[in-house]
Amino acid sequence: MRCKVLKILLVSFISLFILLPSKAFSLLFFKLIPGQSVYGEIKTVKVGANDTLLDIARRYDLGYNQITLANPKVDPWLPPPGTKVIIPTEFILPNNHLASGIVVNLAEMRLYYFFKEHGTFMFATGPVGIAKEGFLTQLGLYTVRCKNKNPTWYVPPSVRKEEPDLPPEVPPGPDNPLGNYILRLSRLFYGIHGTNKPWGVGRRVSHGCIRMYPEDIKTLFPLVPVGTLVQIIYQPIKVGWAQKKCWVQVFPDFEHKIKHPFFYALKLISDQQDIHGQLDIDLTALKKAIKSQNGIPIIVAKPQSE
Repeated sequence: MRCKVLKILLVSFISLFILLPSKAFSLLFFKLIPGQSVYGEIKTVKVGANDTLLDIARRYDLGYNQITLANPKVDPWLPPPGTKVIIPTEFILPNNHLASGIVVNLAEMRLYYFFKEHGTFMFATGPVGIAKEGFLTQLGLYTVRCKNKNPTWYVPPSVRKEEPDLPPEVPPGPDNPLGNYILRLSRLFYGIHGTNKPWGVGRRVSHGCIRMYPEDIKTLFPLVPVGTLVQIIYQPIKVGWAQKKCWVQVFPDFEHKIKHPFFYALKLISDQQDIHGQLDIDLTALKKAIKSQNGIPIIVAKPQSE
């Protein structure tokens, strides 16, 4: 009964901040709007006296990749105080995502959790750290097999091969790379967990697991039931719809899976025409997005009737 009451209080508190980045939680929560797939906003802030870009990224629930892609001319470690920094907290939802469950877009290094509470469809989102080169998490569908608080890390053979001095297992505590919470997935020893090295969020650092900021996994952990579907995808180019316009969001294709990104994006835009009618495409804007790959959504087409 106590757990049920706590969950109701948690969901009620979240609902106070629908459509706005939550101040009490680090994850960003949004109410899903039918026909809309672009959420959030782009902001700018000034660098404080002792700030690094990593500090600012964590403050706004962004990963290292997002803050540096959006601010390529700013030194991530020694940004001059007073410098204006772009905060890219605007997102296009993954294309063809699960209606309910967790979706992790490896190319974007971001997690989305789609769920329904009291008749309201919502999603929460936060940045993640992913696998290093050669260990990319296998794409596909999983389920949350179990959930553990203060988990023990049973060191996988692949990690012990690289670091033979590691013990077979690491108990809970500050030296445990799983952090304080883990959602264990249904196969391949994968999990979505916290970390004792927050600087790794938004980077390629793991052997296949998905890492989150400690405050993000703490918020996500009680919301996700065992058995939840988990979809692992790789979408460096996403296309969405909002304000009666077509948007595109482009991240680096670090796995080199898309041979012709411009034509790939055109195909995604043409798919929008099946829903919204003929579009006038701004080819210059599209080329700019493909070239910059800065992760900032931009408008690339609008209905011909306008």
